[in-house]
Amino acid sequence: MSTKNKVAEITLLFWVMKIIATTLGETLGDFFSMTSNFGYLTTLCFMFVVFIFLLLIQLLVKKYIPVFYWLVIIATTTLGTEISDFIDRSLHLGYTEGSLILFVCLLVTLFLWKKKFNNLEVFPIQERSKEIYYWIAILFSNSLGTAFGDFLSDNIGLSYLVGALVTALIIIIVILLHYFTKMNQVVLFWVAFVFTRPFGATFGDFLTKPLSKGGLDLGTLHASLVCAFIIAVLILVSHRREGRDVDSLKYADR
Repeated sequence: MSTKNKVAEITLLFWVMKIIATTLGETLGDFFSMTSNFGYLTTLCFMFVVFIFLLLIQLLVKKYIPVFYWLVIIATTTLGTEISDFIDRSLHLGYTEGSLILFVCLLVTLFLWKKKFNNLEVFPIQERSKEIYYWIAILFSNSLGTAFGDFLSDNIGLSYLVGALVTALIIIIVILLHYFTKMNQVVLFWVAFVFTRPFGATFGDFLTKPLSKGGLDLGTLHASLVCAFIIAVLILVSHRREGRDVDSLKYADR
């Protein structure tokens, strides 16, 4: 692995961490905006500042450092929750219109990315300008995934558990297409990236919502603490794996 690379390699561990991070983003966003009664706009502004701060750190470091990378991912999932909820509940545009708006924003970002770099490869990424496109696309995809997950539960009427199962089925289909077809791998990545967000979001709702609404009623704080603990352990695992990879490269260069 190149020490100049700035982003995580797409492995099974990446997808597990992405799902946990999206679940944490859902429960943490709801904790700030609803449980703590800060409201959608205040929480959105606060999380935007946090996102920019963490992103600047990520952009300034010279190589992939798991803790910085995954903190930005968590910030995009939490901010994405607030963007989706603000569009629906404050602007009253609804999750259908919100999903369409965010889908268009994602497509425009990917189009500009492709036009500038002539590819949409997500690993490795070394150029800072390309990394900026990468993070903008991730923010829009996480926001879109949140809106789509809420669309499944609020507009279509699926329970939170059924919504999670539906998105899980889509992810399984993408995995099968990845291994058994010659479909464009970059397209499959972004489809999987978008749909792991509603899976995490609907699973987060399943953990936190009242029993009367089909949830487990764990509460946003307790669910967030559990997810934060799991993602912290996985970040430690990532750091150890990254350290072994660097040591292997040093040994190979001798």
